[in-house]
Amino acid sequence: QVQLVESGGGLVQPGGSLRLSCAASGSIFGINSMGWYRQAPGKQRELVAAITSGGSTNYANSVKGRFTISRDNAKNTVGLQMNSLKPEDTAVYYCHARRVVTDYWGQGTQVTVSS
Repeated sequence: QVQLVESGGGLVQPGGSLRLSCAASGSIFGINSMGWYRQAPGKQRELVAAITSGGSTNYANSVKGRFTISRDNAKNTVGLQMNSLKPEDTAVYYCHARRVVTDYWGQGTQVTVSS
């Protein structure tokens, strides 16, 4: 089993910044992809950004140029720097990890962008 614990959500004004962090523990050997998904009320969960153990990244078109994903393999952490936040970024953000063929999820952290 892999446990994922997120931190860093909150309320921010449009145009502001937030940083999310996620720490993995447990059976972490073999984790390849880590990343972030989000789910807004009434919508499906969607990929925000992902990064492999080799450093390859993938971003949703809606966040390209504003969000940056990073990963520290030694510390088993993944971060998401979110800049120029928009009201439509409001959602619960979930940390995700894939180990072999199994997906693991954090408990989620709320991000609210509002004036």
